[in-house]
Amino acid sequence: MTIAYWAVLAAAILPIVLAGVSKYGARDYDNRNPRVWFAGLDGWRMRAHAAQQNAHEAFAPFAVAVIIAHQLAVGQGLIDSLALIHLAMRCAHGVFYVADFHWLRSLSWLAAMACVVALFVAAAL
Repeated sequence: MTIAYWAVLAAAILPIVLAGVSKYGARDYDNRNPRVWFAGLDGWRMRAHAAQQNAHEAFAPFAVAVIIAHQLAVGQGLIDSLALIHLAMRCAHGVFYVADFHWLRSLSWLAAMACVVALFVAAAL
């Protein structure tokens, strides 16, 4: 399995980690009705939940881009590099989201998305 495929697995786990962050230490978490509990969040817990949702949204385009790049024989070094940068930026995005560093959050989101676009462009060439 390539490094890029391992990065896809890590990106799939990232939303679960962020969900755990949002629930960390909460004594009132309602596992019977989690959506209602999440709707009542504020502060860093609400931002962690939003980061979780964003990580879910970002996963599919990334996974597809990695698979397409592999299928169309893009250089493995380029695929791996872009996948690792994407993963690092998505992790940073989660940290910046929870910490409420909105400009850094936006920049890390943009950098991660640029990696996805770069994978598609490399596959198209």
